[in-house]
Amino acid sequence: LIKKLLIYIFLMINSALLHAADFTPDTHYKVLTPQSTDSGDKIEVLEFFWYGCPHCYSFEPYVQSWKKSKSANVEFVRVPAMFRPDWEVQARVYYALSNMGVIEDLHGKIFAAIHKDKKRLYTKEALTNFVVKNGVDKEIFLKEYDSFSVDGMVRKDKKKQKAYKLQGVPSIAVN
Repeated sequence: LIKKLLIYIFLMINSALLHAADFTPDTHYKVLTPQSTDSGDKIEVLEFFWYGCPHCYSFEPYVQSWKKSKSANVEFVRVPAMFRPDWEVQARVYYALSNMGVIEDLHGKIFAAIHKDKKRLYTKEALTNFVVKNGVDKEIFLKEYDSFSVDGMVRKDKKKQKAYKLQGVPSIAVN
């Protein structure tokens, strides 16, 4: 049901054939207090995810397909969820790799390593070893992982998670 609902949300953005009247608030989606976005005049689509989530892994091919055909006025933003303190490790890895400009190369590989290859990538050490084996410079990665920039991104996302009343992943928020 969640997968179908998320696909319908994506279709709403890209299809003039679908109308908001076809969906009922609190039945098909929740209306939240409006949040500020970072996308200017673009429609912001946030995907809250966790690398350890099998549903997020299953949803990823749909996200990748949608990203290729999304409208130019849509800005897609991934947000690593942090329901537990130990999830912060993967969020920090996501932002460190983003700051290094290599997240698009490694995002799917991290998912596949955990879910397909059954690797336990839940600690800083395990994830560091994994990204280094995938061509990332260890010193630069560790410096970025512990950076003020990544600290700020993690703090901002924890606030965003609360503001959007996130209850599970994968979750999509539109504007």
